Amino acid sequence: MRRATDGKRDSQTFKALLGVRDLVLGGRVAPGERLSEAALAERLGISRTPLRAALARLEQEGLLEQIPSGGYAVRAFSMTDVFDAIELRGVMEGTAARLAAERGVIPAKMKAIQQLVAELDKCFRDRPEDMLFDQYVELNAEFHTALAELSGSEMMRREVERAGRLPFASPSAFLEKQEDVLAFRLSLVRAQWQHREIVAAIEMREGSRAEALAREHARLARQNMEFVLGEDRSLISRVPGLALVSA
Repeated sequence: MRRATDGKRDSQTFKALLGVRDLVLGGRVAPGERLSEAALAERLGISRTPLRAALARLEQEGLLEQIPSGGYAVRAFSMTDVFDAIELRGVMEGTAARLAAERGVIPAKMKAIQQLVAELDKCFRDRPEDMLFDQYVELNAEFHTALAELSGSEMMRREVERAGRLPFASPSAFLEKQEDVLAFRLSLVRAQWQHREIVAAIEMREGSRAEALAREHARLARQNMEFVLGEDRSLISRVPGLALVSA
C-alpha cells in the first residue's frame, strides 16, 4: 500500500524539479555554475532529499552535469548540440508517424487528432497579426503529444517525449515568447499545413510520406533558431534555455 508520506515526497520532488528547471532555463544560473544544495533548498522552500532527486532527474534530462568534486553544475550547449537535439526529435516523431501509418490507427484516435487539426485551423485569421496565438501554442502541444501516441507504442511515446525534453528541441520552444514577431507567425502557416499533411498521410497508410513530413516539420524549429541568432538576437533572452547556448 502506498503511504501518504510517499505522495508528499513525490510532490516535493516535483516542486523541486519545476523550481530548479525554471532557474536554469531562465538564465538565473550561469552555465558551468555549481549548484548549491543548501541555497537551492532555502530558495525553493524544500528539503534536500526531494531536491537531490530533482537534480538527478535534471542530469538525466541533460540540463545538469555531475562534477568531479561532487554535486551538479549547469550544462552549457553548443549550436551543434541544439541542432542535433532538434534533428533527433524529428527522427523520433518521424518514426512514430511512420509506425502509425503502417500499423493503422484506431478510428477514435484518428478522429481526435483530426479534430485537433481543425481547431488549429481556427486559430488563423486573414492577417497573421490577428491569429489566436495563445490558443495555437496550447493546441500545438496537444497535437505533438497525440502524434507520439498514434503508433500505439508506449516505448515510442516515451522516446519522443525524451527527445523533446531539452527546451530548444521542444515543439513549443520557439512559440511561447514570440507572439509579437511577424516572422514566427508566418512560419506557423507552413507548420499548420504540415500538421494537416502528416495526419492525412497517416490516414492513407503512407508511412514514408508521414515520416518525411514529420521530420521536415521539426526542422522549422532549426529555421527559427537560425532566425533568432542571425537576424534578431534581441529574442535570445525571451526563449527558454537559449541563455545556455553559446553561439
